Amino acid sequence: MSDSAALDSFLEKWRTRWPEWSVGEIFVAPARRETAVAWFALLQEFDDALNVSGDPLPADAKLAWWGEELRGWSGQRSRHPLGRRLEPVRTAWSSLADALPALAAARGAQAGSEEAFAALAGYGAAVAAVEADVLGRAPDVQAVVAQVLAMSLADGGVAAVPMAFRREEDTAAVRGWAADVLRRWQGGRAGARERRVFAAYARGRLERLSRLGAPAPLPSRPVLLLTGWRAARGD
Repeated sequence: MSDSAALDSFLEKWRTRWPEWSVGEIFVAPARRETAVAWFALLQEFDDALNVSGDPLPADAKLAWWGEELRGWSGQRSRHPLGRRLEPVRTAWSSLADALPALAAARGAQAGSEEAFAALAGYGAAVAAVEADVLGRAPDVQAVVAQVLAMSLADGGVAAVPMAFRREEDTAAVRGWAADVLRRWQGGRAGARERRVFAAYARGRLERLSRLGAPAPLPSRPVLLLTGWRAARGD
């Protein structure tokens, strides 16, 4: 597979997981779309390494490999297809690499909300700092962490719910934790337009999870358009 085809494959994998983007990307300048998708696809790789069940060793090895890869990007020595798009950005790739072990440490249920957010605070700060260079504007760190926790809940279900919320049955525990993450998900107007649109769709998924306790079908295209438009405006 050529480098170009391999890159397209990774970008398409992310788009398949986030079909909302095919609606909302209309609000993003065409010249910026591929870089944004590459960045979000990279973050998805890290989300996947956080949200594992069973033997964590393969995910730990993946994080270690990514740490080496990101340090290579600082010297323009990418091996991964996503690096073809992202490594030209001059940013603190090594600092992001240094933050990756926090994902392994944050696996599993935390004691409560404070612990869950604190476990990922350093990682969120590293993501925000790099995103300031990749997309031109830093997102709110708390919002980055909230989005990571939202994805962890969507992927892991009750296993990702802090112990403080597990006093009720599983569906109620998921709903309660989803509602708490939403409450703490502040700073939505910060960040580049691409982040705001993506975060609005991620937040929408979490809102539906907080109501139902389980993943729900996507809203209609007009609703997704309105959500993307509002996020792009910074509403």
